[in-house]
Amino acid sequence: MNAVHPLSSMNRPDAMPFEPFLDARAAVDRLAEIYARNTAFLRAAFREVLNGTGNGRERARAYYPAIRIVVETYDPIDTRLSYGHVAEPGIYQTTVTQPELFRDYLIEQVGQLLQNHRVAVEVGESDSPIPLHFAFPEGAYVEGEHLEALKRPLRDLFDVPDLAVTDDAIVNGSWRGKEGEPKPLAPFTAQRVDYSLHRLQHYTSTAPAHFQNFVLFTNYQFYVDEFCARARALMASGNEDYDMLVEPGNRITRRGESGPGDEGQSARLPQMPAYHLVRGDHSGITLVNIGVGPSNAKTITDHIAVLRPHAWLMLGHCAGLRDSQRLGDYVLAHGYVREDHVLDADLPTWVPVPALAEVQVALEQAVEEVAGLSGWDLKRIMRTGTVATIDNRNWELRDHVELVERFAQSRAIALDMESATIAANGFRFRVPYGTLLCVSDKPLHGELKLPGMASVFYRRQVNQHLEIGIRALERLRDMPPERLHSRKLRTFMETAFQ
Repeated sequence: MNAVHPLSSMNRPDAMPFEPFLDARAAVDRLAEIYARNTAFLRAAFREVLNGTGNGRERARAYYPAIRIVVETYDPIDTRLSYGHVAEPGIYQTTVTQPELFRDYLIEQVGQLLQNHRVAVEVGESDSPIPLHFAFPEGAYVEGEHLEALKRPLRDLFDVPDLAVTDDAIVNGSWRGKEGEPKPLAPFTAQRVDYSLHRLQHYTSTAPAHFQNFVLFTNYQFYVDEFCARARALMASGNEDYDMLVEPGNRITRRGESGPGDEGQSARLPQMPAYHLVRGDHSGITLVNIGVGPSNAKTITDHIAVLRPHAWLMLGHCAGLRDSQRLGDYVLAHGYVREDHVLDADLPTWVPVPALAEVQVALEQAVEEVAGLSGWDLKRIMRTGTVATIDNRNWELRDHVELVERFAQSRAIALDMESATIAANGFRFRVPYGTLLCVSDKPLHGELKLPGMASVFYRRQVNQHLEIGIRALERLRDMPPERLHSRKLRTFMETAFQ
């Protein structure tokens, strides 16, 4: 019988202590340097184990880089700002992953800290190990055939993802630090971000680097077809507003091209395919077909949130609950009845999810532009009110007297399965949100969506609805970030990073 040899030592790169920085770009450069060195170290150690060139008895470990700031006074700051400052004196720190992916975001956030608090930020190594799985670039994985070559269990040799530190305690407001532990500087830890970046690739079949800061969610393929047709026409025309279209499989059509080139790969459509109209500064538009149901809506927004987008909107179809509504009318949500249940543990239903003035105005103005109506005339095709979101698609098959009574008591004017979830997660993650739905049936009034009429309806309405959503996001893009990121989404003990 072979003897079991304990691990003899810990193999890790030389420590990189914290150093002060007064320049945001220099601070981010150091974050990138530490991250690149430490992830390369782990990949090299893994190759040695696979090739049998190591002694097989050393545990390899490297740490995430971190950034921190020490604030010692209650110096007043500009209270109009919703982010970029800490609430009180103390030590604030966050771990960072993939700094090159987040370079523009990090430079802006660090720059705000330097400007508002007038003290240096410090960059160095944290005490949070990088899991081996997260040390590989996009598209590379620690696969089964590799693991079979190991002579010891993977967890004996490397750190692996730890679910105990990938929760949402910070954004949920439930984080409680230990005595002497730094307070959070950002809404997500590095390992929480890494987890979501890997899941985004899985669910959408596109790399996180392609995601844009303005996001449309839809629940119908018709919107995807129209979005892609528009995007391809833009690319073929050489329009300079956008640089390229990225489709599932990371298939890229660049400006001046009529179709994707050799990059990427054709792939079976994933669970929630994503399509990206890309601009160089990530200010383009991403469209995700989330399918039907609140579970998908929560899943995808849980992960996109780590990219810190500037806004997301739900464009989908709904059941109209008022007899005065007609098929094709629009519903601009200003409140939500949350019967989706998937967020009850993270955001209790007693928490109000308010309408955001900046988003509401952008949507209404976009409807006016596209439909050519305004004022009193606009009320003929659009109604503002409460949207009820439920998790039972076939609610009509139950005894629905009680449910209908709840709709009436809430003054709901529309019913769907995703909007409240997307809005609630936007509220939870401090991502500006909005909802513009299109009435596709009226089940309480005998107008069910049958196949023939549905096809005609979709062909007629999707084009206009998508145009409204795109124009609304372009309006939001033109706003200064400090105006768009409303203070109403922030709590009284908030992280400094947006």
